[in-house]
Amino acid sequence: MAVNLHDAAYELEKAIRNSNELNELKKMYDAVNADDTARTMFENFRNIQMQLQQKQMMGEEITQEEVEQAQKSVALVQQHEMIGKLMEAEQRMSVIITELNQIIMKPLEELYGSAE
Repeated sequence: MAVNLHDAAYELEKAIRNSNELNELKKMYDAVNADDTARTMFENFRNIQMQLQQKQMMGEEITQEEVEQAQKSVALVQQHEMIGKLMEAEQRMSVIITELNQIIMKPLEELYGSAE
């Protein structure tokens, strides 16, 4: 019996939307956005992160000063309780997405063999 992969993907999307992990992430995200200080700190952190990713993708060198600024920003946001919880929820969601990707790619890995 042939399976419609798009239908299966939409079912997976529904499962993710209804997951405890995404609901916890939403709750933490809303809490950070409801607090002016936390929101500003988090936005600053995300902007620094995005700028560094853009430079990296364009093949530009990241300066030591930029690395230090990013490290200070990470340390600062991790000290904020709400942002720390948001980052933990993001990490849990990221692990799940990585695991789902591994499951999805398994048939291709079996077909072509592992890179190991």
